[in-house]
Amino acid sequence: MNVELIRERLKEFRPFAVVTSSGHKYPVPHPDFLFLTARSVVVADRKGNVVVLDPLHVVALEDLPAHRNGRAKRR
Repeated sequence: MNVELIRERLKEFRPFAVVTSSGHKYPVPHPDFLFLTARSVVVADRKGNVVVLDPLHVVALEDLPAHRNGRAKRR
């Protein structure tokens, strides 16, 4: 995926997940959890752990459900 498409998604932010070619999904609940360079997509989790992805392996951006009061709705 083109890094510029991901940048566009950040402009009018709604929570989403980065989906890779291996099927892994990395949630991005806030723009501060994502860092982009020309050759890398860096996604952090709430604990501060990061994963560095090659943009060529990012196949989709998937919307996440809306949260209430900072918590995900339980089913």
